[in-house]
Amino acid sequence: MPSDAHPSTADLPVSLPFRVGALPSRKPQRFDMQPDKAALALLAALLDITAVRRLRFTGEIRASGRTDFVLEGDLSAQIEQPCGITLVPVQTDIREHVTRRYLADMALPDAEDVEIPEDDSSEPLPDVIDAGAVMAEALALALPLYPRAPGAELGGEAVFGPPGVKALRADDLRPFSGLASLAERLTKPGADGPEKG
Repeated sequence: MPSDAHPSTADLPVSLPFRVGALPSRKPQRFDMQPDKAALALLAALLDITAVRRLRFTGEIRASGRTDFVLEGDLSAQIEQPCGITLVPVQTDIREHVTRRYLADMALPDAEDVEIPEDDSSEPLPDVIDAGAVMAEALALALPLYPRAPGAELGGEAVFGPPGVKALRADDLRPFSGLASLAERLTKPGADGPEKG
């Protein structure tokens, strides 16, 4: 494993840095990352999720032309997050193909004139390419935004509410449904309200 860590990724729980000047130009530099349990726990805390159960990132960094490089890899993971509705643990299997293009002649945009590029896989060529940082970023981007436990739905019965507070139900979200049933009862003979004569 290369020993030169990039300063900006020094605090990451997973790091596999490759100094660009030492990368081979004629054959790919392959990597296979499988972080241990301690690193997975730190990564879960960094991503603010319950757990990273399993994580593997395999791929290669290869030269592209005279000065550019491409990182391509396959990310597989199993993560655990709380359900967005019920808070019960939800496990998700993630599989992503990851591509990063490092371009020597790509300039960083000025702060005043920032535009979102059409190809978000390209970035300026750094001194060090950290496969661990790419893995962490790819995992963060692949996390489900709204994890759902099986059977958890927004409609129907309980929707939201902290423990000890009566939860909202579907009819509570329809303010005129109660008025319609009340009007119907009031117009029927024998109803609690006055009869129409």
